[in-house]
Amino acid sequence: MSTSETARPATLDAGALRELIDSGQGPRLLDVRTPAEFETSHIPGAYNVPLDLLREHREELRNHLADDVVLICRSGGRATQAGQALAGAGLPNLKILDGGMLAWQVANAPVKHGAPRWDLERQVRLVAGSIVLVSILASVFVPGLKWVAGFIGAGLTFAAVTNTCAMGMLLGKLPYNRGASCDLDTIVGQLHESAGGRA
Repeated sequence: MSTSETARPATLDAGALRELIDSGQGPRLLDVRTPAEFETSHIPGAYNVPLDLLREHREELRNHLADDVVLICRSGGRATQAGQALAGAGLPNLKILDGGMLAWQVANAPVKHGAPRWDLERQVRLVAGSIVLVSILASVFVPGLKWVAGFIGAGLTFAAVTNTCAMGMLLGKLPYNRGASCDLDTIVGQLHESAGGRA
């Protein structure tokens, strides 16, 4: 893995991003959360490019992102991973919204709201907690089930240390989190339309 892939792009706080947007010199905003999270609330003018899709097609997306780009997620973790992937593909001028949508909302900045859904991190807590609870309770009858709780604990520890989450990636693929169509061709088409509007 090259240094550019492990380097973390610079951050931009909510106030500075809002000033850029208000000045008319706003960067391209890529929200890397799931489509369901994006539909719930997002910064007006942002494009939804889910992290898994961005990772898989980073080289192709890189060809459509010549402008300054700010990456957005819930709190910054997924945006950092997206930044590393795009930096590894050679995209300059990357920044991460420091604190993500949580910081943007705390700053009372404009948000476009849709139908509310649980964010991915909350879903992970529900599923992991439920598995641990059920396995501990069921271990009264089947003692070996306590190791399921241990496995989930190890997985959560690994997720924290590596700043990745296999359970989150799996949950992100469920129909609940996919929402409206969010495929590469649609995203590239939206990016082309916006580039034409800027010309």
